Amino acid sequence: MKISVIIPCFNEKNTILNIIKAVKESCQYEKEIIIVDDCSTDGTQEILRNEISDSVDLILYHEKNRGKGAALRTGISHAAGDIVIIQDADLEYDPQEYPILVIPIIENKADVVFGSRFMGGRPHRVLYYWHSVGNKFLTWVSNMFTNLNLTDMETCYKVFRREIIQSITINENRFGFEPEITAKVAKLNCRIFEVGISYNGRKYEDGKKIGWKDGVRSLYCILKYNLFGSTSKK
Repeated sequence: MKISVIIPCFNEKNTILNIIKAVKESCQYEKEIIIVDDCSTDGTQEILRNEISDSVDLILYHEKNRGKGAALRTGISHAAGDIVIIQDADLEYDPQEYPILVIPIIENKADVVFGSRFMGGRPHRVLYYWHSVGNKFLTWVSNMFTNLNLTDMETCYKVFRREIIQSITINENRFGFEPEITAKVAKLNCRIFEVGISYNGRKYEDGKKIGWKDGVRSLYCILKYNLFGSTSKK
């Protein structure tokens, strides 16, 4: 069993070394680590080239900043593992939880697994109230169209059988990836599981990038990809 870990990265010089170390130490499964730098300008690229390149499988560089969805599209296209995990380059999500994320797929119960910040008894840093309200609202609207009962559609931790995620066209370049991919796996009638995860959220002064405009775009994407979007590559 081989796991491809796709890490989109933009201006994460303060966390990139720690997250790579955490991913490498995360579980006993063979791992392929693919980093996609989305045109970082804060010194992250220098760290990738000088301190990380020899310890991971592949680093890809975008010549201009295109967004998280675009970085994921690039990384997923290069994945060769049996399972693909999305991992943010900050320290909000803990790679030590990979085993609980991949078990439903390994046991052939699921094709896709969402790691939910809103279920289970794992620890969560207490932060922005309105962010949690917004996340739950977007999940609720998404569920209305997909007929799923997810608790956290916007989670970073999404895990896929490789053949599933590589069969899907990813159109969104920014955080619209989350509602887009949710709509598309629902349309494919994938077996979707959800497991509770911990969450160590960060503040905007620590580098958090998502904002209210991304929430508006997510709402638009829920409507677009559930009502009109196709799933498969041409």
